[in-house]
Amino acid sequence: MVGLTGRVTGTVGPGLVGEVIVRIRGGAEHFLAYPASAKDRIDTGTVVMIVEYQPPRTVYVQAAYGT
Repeated sequence: MVGLTGRVTGTVGPGLVGEVIVRIRGGAEHFLAYPASAKDRIDTGTVVMIVEYQPPRTVYVQAAYGT
């Protein structure tokens, strides 16, 4: 999971439980998402990279600049 990219489908930010969709295992799956840096806010539609994964469905993400 770490290193995969996805797209924000629900705003990720301080005090928010966001959502990202990730293409994995031949399909697309949704994960609960938190910002890798506690102060970051990542808006819907932004491409992100997964920097931490906590099974079963939680990821920490940062904006994937240049993707």
